[in-house]
Amino acid sequence: MLVDASTADDAAVYRLDAGRALVATTDFFTPIVDQPYDFGRIAAANALSDIYAMGARPLFALNLVAFPRQLLDRGLLQEILRGGGDVTRQAGIPVLGGHSIDDAEPKYGLCVIGEVAPDALVRNSTARAGDRLVLTKAIGTGVIATGIKAGIVDDHAIAAAIASMATLNRGAAEAMLEVGVDAATDVTGFGLIGHLREMLLASGLAARLSAAAVPLLPRALALCAAGQIPGGTRRNVEDAAGAVRWGDDVAPPLRLLLCDAQTSGGLLLAVPAERADRLLDALRARHTPEAAVVGELLEGEPGEVVVSA
Repeated sequence: MLVDASTADDAAVYRLDAGRALVATTDFFTPIVDQPYDFGRIAAANALSDIYAMGARPLFALNLVAFPRQLLDRGLLQEILRGGGDVTRQAGIPVLGGHSIDDAEPKYGLCVIGEVAPDALVRNSTARAGDRLVLTKAIGTGVIATGIKAGIVDDHAIAAAIASMATLNRGAAEAMLEVGVDAATDVTGFGLIGHLREMLLASGLAARLSAAAVPLLPRALALCAAGQIPGGTRRNVEDAAGAVRWGDDVAPPLRLLLCDAQTSGGLLLAVPAERADRLLDALRARHTPEAAVVGELLEGEPGEVVVSA
């Protein structure tokens, strides 16, 4: 065993021999957008993200499906699986099978197996003081998904969120491996603050975050201010309450958004300061959705985050 659940990392890693290790992850969830094809794309990209965050290469996937039997003749499940299949083909891997159950509430995702050389493995527990924090996708998918359910999100904002969530983190992973980073994680259900805190606790560090530097999806801040807050986001805010020192000039909606529960978010990379510009260039060369320096890592109380405007 090289990585288990003890550091809240993105995937399990098991050494096969001196030069090879298996990386395994699984993720699935209920629909967050209206179109089944897009739901399938997003769910597949989200599951693959854990493999990329470890610096690994995906090998194959298995489908995980829960779907109501009485709706099988409507073609909805076929569209979900078509979306997932298009993204796995984009990642260059086959789906070799899977498992399904009859369930009143649809759910879809993947179990993904990847491979990495043990000395190339990227963890969330090896960040260093002085590292810059780089984010590769904008945040706000949680509040946008909640706004979609309420029917108050415009087509432009929906399209931007779907495009971000369906984008593989493969390019970001390639960039981080090319330049060399100290640590990485992907930003999903625990939000930017939550996943940053996991990195900090695992690495024994604190962090300073610049709220204005964090890229936001269109309409995300307005939806947050209008109260379209998912339950997961509210729980994330509560969980972070004792560890985050908010600047007085960080507005409450932005505080919520920095804790927003994400789906298929970007990679959060801890890179030595002297390599930060090279990393940004490498990310832009691969057309990642974003390439933003959002903060830095510090010596201090492990897990503490200071957020300034």
